[in-house]
Amino acid sequence: MRLAILMTNTDESPFAQRHPKDGQKFTDLIQRVRPDWTTVIYSVKDGVFPETLDGLDGAMITGSPASVLGDAPWIARLMDLIREMHAAGLPLFGACFGHQAIALALGGKVGRNPDGWVHGLTRSRMLARPPWATALPEEVKLYGSHTEQVTALPGGAQAVARSEDCPAAGFVVGNSVYTTQHHPEMTHDFITALTEELADAMGPEVHARAVASLSERSDMDIFAETIARFFEQATDG
Repeated sequence: MRLAILMTNTDESPFAQRHPKDGQKFTDLIQRVRPDWTTVIYSVKDGVFPETLDGLDGAMITGSPASVLGDAPWIARLMDLIREMHAAGLPLFGACFGHQAIALALGGKVGRNPDGWVHGLTRSRMLARPPWATALPEEVKLYGSHTEQVTALPGGAQAVARSEDCPAAGFVVGNSVYTTQHHPEMTHDFITALTEELADAMGPEVHARAVASLSERSDMDIFAETIARFFEQATDG
């Protein structure tokens, strides 16, 4: 399996330079469960896009501090690429910004979180179980960090997860789109460091809740398995 990673993370701060970039994080995530799969990283936030879809079995779209509602040229180009990939039947997985970008590109809506920051370990209740996600527990724990969310799903989409702060915490479109508002690629060490990096931006109350939430670990491995099975079933036959 050869997957494109569409890297949207615009953070080039000293903090970001001390940690693996998202292209590496998503590669590590999928290779935890499918070590023989390969990835091709496209820094779309820098205007680097695939010249062709030939040779790609699917794509993963990363998170970003940028807003999908922004007017940067690369965001509009990414929306066009998502629609092109979807029309071509190329399976798409999106996390956080990627989840929102797929929703918006396919006709959904995105807006601000009513209560501001969501950060730390999130808990989502499964609303539906696509075939590739039957092994997930009823409550899925993933790290999260966002101030915006999907407020209306695109046509043909089905919500598959809901968290207290995010009614559309994940959705599917048939067997070709799978998303989560959260961050399955983030390790515990990274979310812990990010929590301290964003402490001033979040404010003391959100920061304290985030720190307390990190006493537990995410369901990283089991969620990674669902991503792999999603791509496998989408490319069968």
